Amino acid sequence: MYESSITSKGQTTIPKHVREALGVEAGDRVRYVITDGDVRLLSLRPIGRLFGALQHHGAAVTIEEMERAVSDGAAGE
Repeated sequence: MYESSITSKGQTTIPKHVREALGVEAGDRVRYVITDGDVRLLSLRPIGRLFGALQHHGAAVTIEEMERAVSDGAAGE
């Protein structure tokens, strides 16, 4: 468990281990989600960091093939 204090301006420093677990760096944004009195801290990753996250090996598929796969999935095939 990690702790930090709140300043008179309502600011806090996110402990290093928490920043590492979230994968956030200076300048990144975080979101606070409040549910039933509990607060979750979520990282908001810049879209640029997602580049290359999904890799596909093989030939590119066509729009028609994508549409067919979506239709098949919707039909439960």
